[in-house]
Amino acid sequence: MKTVSSLALALLTGTLSALAASGWQTDFTAAQTAAKKDGKAILLDFTGSDWCGWCIKMKKDALDQKAFQEFADKKLVLVEVDFPNNKKQTDEVKKQNEGLQKKYGVEGYPTFVLVDQSGKELGRHVGYLKGGPSAFVQKIEGWTKTAAAK
Repeated sequence: MKTVSSLALALLTGTLSALAASGWQTDFTAAQTAAKKDGKAILLDFTGSDWCGWCIKMKKDALDQKAFQEFADKKLVLVEVDFPNNKKQTDEVKKQNEGLQKKYGVEGYPTFVLVDQSGKELGRHVGYLKGGPSAFVQKIEGWTKTAAAK
């Protein structure tokens, strides 16, 4: 049993490390703090990372691409709001994700919600977006320009 617990902890730590290395966080409160400090918006990715085909495709086609990652590094704090079938999550993350899903009225995956540092919604896209990272970056830039004009 001790070996299984150690293995599970190692896998969870590895998953969290992989998320952090790719720029994605799972803690919304920490993301808000970082966004305030750096003057960035927050992109919430509501996903079913291990079962949602369109989520997996969007990640592969846009989110994991260098062009999106370079844009995000400069302009965004990234938060994965995941609802997996098999991937382990802490109870705190599950509770937070359910609260965010309810707060932003998310009913399907993938859903991307851009918010300011206070959590106010600036833009939203539901579903897969064709066109790779350039189309997604263009959409996000449109949301930020619209928000700035208000």
